Amino acid sequence: MKRIRIGSGAGYAGDRLEPALELMEKGRLDYIGFECLAERTIAIAQQLKLMNPEKGYNGLLEYRMDKVLPLAYKNKVKVITNMGAANPQSAAEVICRMAEEKGLKGLKVAAVFGDDVFEKLDKYMDVNVWETGKSLRELEGEVVSANVYMGIDGIVKALKNGADIVVTGRVSDPALFLAPLVHEFNWDINNYDLMGKGTLIGHLLECGGQVTGGYYAEPGKKDVERLWDLGFPIIEACENGDFIVTKVEGSGGMVTKDTCTEQMIYEIHNPEQYFTPDCVADFSKVTFENIAKDTVEAKGATGREKTDTLKVSLGYKDCFIGEGEMSYGGPGCLERARLAAEIVEKRLELTGVKFDELRIDFIGINGIFKDSLRTYNTPEEVRLRVAARTRTKYDAVQIGNEVETLYTNGPAGGGGATKSVSDIVSVASILIPRTDVEAKVIYREVL
Repeated sequence: MKRIRIGSGAGYAGDRLEPALELMEKGRLDYIGFECLAERTIAIAQQLKLMNPEKGYNGLLEYRMDKVLPLAYKNKVKVITNMGAANPQSAAEVICRMAEEKGLKGLKVAAVFGDDVFEKLDKYMDVNVWETGKSLRELEGEVVSANVYMGIDGIVKALKNGADIVVTGRVSDPALFLAPLVHEFNWDINNYDLMGKGTLIGHLLECGGQVTGGYYAEPGKKDVERLWDLGFPIIEACENGDFIVTKVEGSGGMVTKDTCTEQMIYEIHNPEQYFTPDCVADFSKVTFENIAKDTVEAKGATGREKTDTLKVSLGYKDCFIGEGEMSYGGPGCLERARLAAEIVEKRLELTGVKFDELRIDFIGINGIFKDSLRTYNTPEEVRLRVAARTRTKYDAVQIGNEVETLYTNGPAGGGGATKSVSDIVSVASILIPRTDVEAKVIYREVL
């Protein structure tokens, strides 16, 4: 029975590179997927593209591809990634140029796009926004991006046309790993039992080191060896949908029934109905079994017919957040921090600073005296944090300013002040008809 091996090269936009390189060198991979696109990430990427039409792809694209491309070429590993973000076309050009400079002749690069539906938003103004329960036209704040979660269609097409590197915009996270299964095994995309199994494979791989113990680790309760050298996961899949989860022998971390179970239930609202663009997956009867060290067999995933709609992630300029921090140490530090917080609250009221929400935190007890051993019934250090959500940048700036002025205006002993202002892009969601979306693919080849 035919088998393929797929590795996870990244679980988020800024993930480590070394585990991916280890997989490509030692993992006997056929494919590796780099999942690097969160909902806010693509909204921010769209803003970068507005400032420079050649940008808008993942900021670490060149850094990663500098090492990934030669290994992919040497070891015949196909690469699939959503590092294209808001501009997969430009990302493909960058990858192709880098490959040419490295002399990787014959390498074929594909860009998958069609997820950007910003220009179509006028059609959907009466559609309800999930987060508010109101129509899109009532959403407060300037919408700066609208990207639909596409499925595997464009990626499969690219692979069938011989692409070695596939870079996409917004596709569902599992699609990066489901697509090579459909391509290699010639799965019927209407066989929802197989699509459910493939979606589980994608879901286990999409978060990188989480399934090899990273997110699982809890000292004294769930100990994981050598987390500093955490290996990323590999799935070996059969054409009937059976598969095992493992990692490179000798790498840090671990793969067990429990690490797989925790990752399976991560970020899914209902194990019986996990909605994706390619199927409605059902993980409710999945079982994991440890069959060898760092080797887990999974069974029981299935699925049902995909929906008629697709989710669109909207990025919109929502507000500003201003914040300031100040540390207090020694006897009475908590009382002084509380007094400082009261002072800031009164000052904001006195100076007429407007905010929608104010949060005051007393953070930690080991930031100043980190190497001391003591009981913390009476804290000997505390860090005050004041943060507020505001409509204007001016008001946001005043939050940090008022914390900073505690230096000389009391209470005693404050130090280590910081302040910042963030321009917040928030995310909202709507559903649109699947028929309104078409995946498109362009190709470039290294000559």
